[in-house]
Parts: sequence; structure tokens; C-alpha cells
Amino acid sequence: MPARPKRPTAAEDLYRLQLISGVDLSPDGAAVVTSVSRVDAKTQKKRANLWLVPVGRGQGSSPGLRGGAPRQFTWGDQCDTQARWSPDGRQIAFLSDRQGEGQAQIHVIPVDGGEARPVTVLQGSFTSLAWSPDSRRLVFGFRRKDAEVVAREKDEQKKKLGPLSHHITRAHYKLEGAGVLPRERWHLWTVEVRTGRARPLTDGDVWDESEPVWTPDGQHVLYTSNRSDDPDLNPDQVGLYVIPARGGRIREIPTWPGRKGLPAISPDGQWVSFVGRRGVGNWWKNQQVWVVPFKGGTAPRSATGKHDFSVSHFTLNDVGAGAMTPPTWSADGARLYFQVSWHGNTELRAVTACDGTMETVIAETGCVGDFSFSRDGKQLAFFRGTPADPGQVWTRDMEAGASRCLTRFNRSWLDRVDLGQVEEVWFKGGDGNRLQGWIARPPRFSPRRRYPAIVYVHGGPLAQYGNLFMHEFYFLAAQGYVVGYANPRGGLGYGEAHAGAIWNNWGTVDFDDVMAWSEYLARRRYVDGKRLGIAGGSYGGYMTNWVIGHTDRFAAACTQRSVSNAVDFYGSTDFSIMWEEVFGGAPPWEDLDNYWRQSPMAHIGKATTPTQVIHSEQDHRCPISQGEQVYAALKRLGVDTEMVRFPDESHELSRGGRTDRRVERLNHILRWFDTYLKTTKRGR
Repeated sequence: MPARPKRPTAAEDLYRLQLISGVDLSPDGAAVVTSVSRVDAKTQKKRANLWLVPVGRGQGSSPGLRGGAPRQFTWGDQCDTQARWSPDGRQIAFLSDRQGEGQAQIHVIPVDGGEARPVTVLQGSFTSLAWSPDSRRLVFGFRRKDAEVVAREKDEQKKKLGPLSHHITRAHYKLEGAGVLPRERWHLWTVEVRTGRARPLTDGDVWDESEPVWTPDGQHVLYTSNRSDDPDLNPDQVGLYVIPARGGRIREIPTWPGRKGLPAISPDGQWVSFVGRRGVGNWWKNQQVWVVPFKGGTAPRSATGKHDFSVSHFTLNDVGAGAMTPPTWSADGARLYFQVSWHGNTELRAVTACDGTMETVIAETGCVGDFSFSRDGKQLAFFRGTPADPGQVWTRDMEAGASRCLTRFNRSWLDRVDLGQVEEVWFKGGDGNRLQGWIARPPRFSPRRRYPAIVYVHGGPLAQYGNLFMHEFYFLAAQGYVVGYANPRGGLGYGEAHAGAIWNNWGTVDFDDVMAWSEYLARRRYVDGKRLGIAGGSYGGYMTNWVIGHTDRFAAACTQRSVSNAVDFYGSTDFSIMWEEVFGGAPPWEDLDNYWRQSPMAHIGKATTPTQVIHSEQDHRCPISQGEQVYAALKRLGVDTEMVRFPDESHELSRGGRTDRRVERLNHILRWFDTYLKTTKRGR
């Protein structure tokens, strides 16, 4: 029987996605627990349950983990996330809103069978669950609900009416995806798993604490905090702190000024590792792995500083890419394992802590997200996504050096879809510099045809496009477009000079590289260079705005969740005053010409390109006024334009918004480009 013809990617395929979140390997290396999400198409709500994935190594902690296929472990229409194995391998702790939508609690479930039970009854937000070494307690980050919110939610009429006002006194008062922040701060709590007795370790109304880590003896908790007089005005003053696990005097581990996070402690308890950049206001510099004695006494030293890469996982896509994992110590304490964004991949590397000797552990095409080792360090579990697969659970035998895939999520629909082909290329940028890009070609591609093409510019800018599944690109390719995406200067993945090339100089060499990439794409024999479009979101929207004010090369543009006015952006973004660090360290009133020089609105008067403006009304990263200014200017200029606004959506609409709105967004983009790039008979 002949094989059934494959169909092209559809916008509605977003409803079919099962996405992995979190990969935690049992201490004995026998099984992985992960959270798998899905979308309820009727209610548009996202649900998630835990799955157990046997590795097939050893005997396991229960008969159900000694082999076999992955199996769903929790059930129901709730969100079960952040699963963590207990050190004794008998229980799994996780967050779940099964007691009531909108309020998660910590739950614990036995691995060998039984019901999950809540161990907290707190009102607020949870993060960063971590088991004590004896499997009796959990430490976690928690932020209480403000008292007036709790009172309002108890009164149905007041709850329906909503808040009367927001009284704001701090500089950093809102956050993308969260809105106006509560007055309460993030603090550390512990809970006894058997009794459910929870208590705060830290408190206060000025500082936040985060990323708690137990010492190997269970006597102390390490964490990060900014304890300057006003953390909002001094965002780079993050430090490392230690507190007794039962509460008491807080001790600081001396470091230097600069961002730092993702702390971990060596197996012998003598060393602390963390990821950070030394200095203030230098986001473009490489993030490095640092090591400092737990007891202090000597300054931190960089384990990766002699290598020109940034310790990070900032490879962009629109279906989830796994998470950044704190650098993990080997069982013998000799090495540290960490992720690196490099040439379109996220690799797993290892460094010898004492001398900086580097080893690349996993460098195959694709991206390594969350990773987790067995207690003996012989087995590794990790998330891996590729251009053809949104992501699976993988395992690696560290002694044999062999990796294998353990799951097949999404195969039921991916096997029926023709994604087309993606070609990786290297080309010369605006100054003859070597750059990397990718070209997605339509299904049933014919080299004898000439296709319209769309150039995409990534957000960030400190990020990279690369070898991950991009549903949006496959969708547009399925509609007959060649889609080109590349990594111009200003992003990650190519060393510090590449990342720092546009610092306080946006719209310069990055524009040159985008144009060089556009011409490279247009010269392809199968591309109709007269039917070229450009699109991008966030910083990619900034660059789209910049492009239409500097050239009429493109037949159409689509600017999304963009930045257009650097002056107006100051104080209106959730970065608040941190924005000035990007523009030389001075506020706009002290350096107005510099801000305006780098603003697309300063050049919008030259625009002639038909431009669609897409923005979310609850975008706190790039407020909607940034898109509104572009739309108003283009209307005033008589340039063909339209605005598509999405209510109740944030900056993350294209990646995590309500699915029906994501589908709507894709169809608007397609309609716009079809109008201007498919108006001739040629290439149809």
C-alpha cells in the first residue's frame, strides 16, 4: 500500500503540541520525571501532567521503573509542573493547582503508587523546589499574596470588581507576563514533608531571595539576593548568601559587583559555583562559570574565562526549548557541566574546575535544555530539541559516551506533516564578517520556481536563532514562502566581540548584517528578489522599524512587539531604569541625542514600505505605545499600514499566548504578506 501523502504545516497544529517541561533523573538513574503540557481546544486552557520515562538502567526504585515505555503518572485537568525526585528516590515533589485553578501548592506523590497529597496550604507563588539531602524537607521560593488581594478574593463582589488602584513606590514595579508586582517580596521557606509544617527562612520588604540550594550535610541553604539599599536602583549588586536551614544569622560569601545566579555546591561542600558577569552594566559580556570557597577567604575565579563563549541557553523558538540548568558538579567534584549557546546550538560542555580544561559533551545539531545526572554521575538525562522535533527526553551513558532518545511525543502528527527542508549557510556580513543563517524552503520545493521570501530578525538582541523547531517558519514555508533567518552582530553564540558590536550603537552594523543577509537570500536562484518581506519581534521588531526608515528594499514588512522610540521606552518598559545601561549608562535627559539617534522613530519619515504592526495590549516588555507610534506615523505619511492588537496578551504571545490568538496572529501575518508578495503571476 502506498504511503499516505504528507500535508503541509497548519496554524492549527499548535493545538496538537505536547511540550516537555523539566527533566529530572532519579538518583539511581532508572527513570526520568517530566511534565508534559497540552492545550484544551474547547476552553483554550493549558494543562500539564507528569510522566515517568524509564531509562532501562539498573533495578530502579520500584518495579514500574525497571523498563518499558514512558507512561503518564498523574492525571486530570490541572497543571502539574516542577517535578523533583527525593534523594532517596521514593517520592516526587511537584507544583499543582489541582486544589483550585489559580493557586498552586506543593504536592508529594510516592513513586511506587498512591495518591498525590498537598504539603502546603499557602496563598501566593512558588518557585525553585529543592529537597533536603535526608528527603524530609523542601526549601522553596515563595511570595505571599498581598493582604488586600486575599481579602478581595474572599468577597465575590469585590473580586468581580477587581482592584481599586495600585499604590507604587518602587522603581521596578511591573514584570512582563505578571503585570504590576505585589508589594510582597520573594523569600525562602521550608516545609516538613511528613507534617506539612511550613515556615519562612527569610523575611523583609526590601530584598528578594531566590535559587535556594542545600549544603550536602543539610545544615545550611545557599541562595542569591540583592541586598543593596535599593535593589531596583542597583540591579547588578547580586550576592551569594548562606543561612542555617533552621533559620538564623545570614552570612555573605564575598564576591564582586555584577550579575550572578544559578548557584551550586560541590559534593564535598567546599566550593560554590555560579554563573555571572563581573562588573556593572555590561550585559553583552560573556557569562562565565565562577568558583569560590564556601567559607570565603579568596575571591571567585573563573573556570571558563579563557574561552570566548557565553554560558547560556538563549536559542530562540516558539514551542519551548527546555530551561537553563545551574552548572552541575560531577560526582567526584572535579568538573562542572553547563550549557553554551554556540553557532545556533545549545551545547553541553564540561570544564575542569581547577585548571579550566574544556570538554564538549554534547554538540550534535539541536539544543540541550534541562539536564540531570544520576547520583553516581554515570547516567545523564536531558531535553533535546532539533529543527525537526520540538523536543524529547534523551539519556546518555557517560562511560560509553552514547546518547539515545527515550520518548516520541508529537510523532503522531509530525509523521503526517511535510516540514520542507532547512539549509544552514554561512555568508559574509556587512563588513565581510562571517555570519550564520538558515533557509527554510517550502514543501515540494522546486529549484526551477522563484518564490517570495521573508527575512526574519530575532529578538533579544542577546539571543540567537538556530537549530530548533520553529512552527511559525514552517507554517509560512508551507504557504509558498522561502523563510530566511540569521544571526547578525549583537546576539549570542559567536563570542564577545560579536555580542558587543552594537552595545550603545543599535541600528549600525546590525543593520548592515541584516541587509547583507537579505541580499544573500535574494540572490538565490529560487528567490524572487522583488518579492522580499521582512519581519521580527521585540528587538527584531526594532530592526524591522529601523529597516523601513532606511531603505525601500522590501515589498512588505511586519513589525511585532517592537521598540520604536528609545526615549519613550525608558521607564515604560518593565526594565524601567535598567534601560539606560544599554545606552551608555546615562538617562535620556542627560544624553537625549544618543537615545534619539538609535530610535527608529527618528527616521520613520523616510518610510515607504507597507507595514503591518502587531502588538499585545498587556506587553510590559515593549509597551504597546511603541507599536502605536509606528502605526500613527505610517498613517500620517500615507504609507499602507494596519495594526493588529491582541487583548489580554503579553510580550510572549507568539510563544506562549492563548492558542486561538496565536493561530489568529499567524493568519494575519500570512494575509499581509500574501497581499504584497503574491500579487504577481510570477512564481505562483
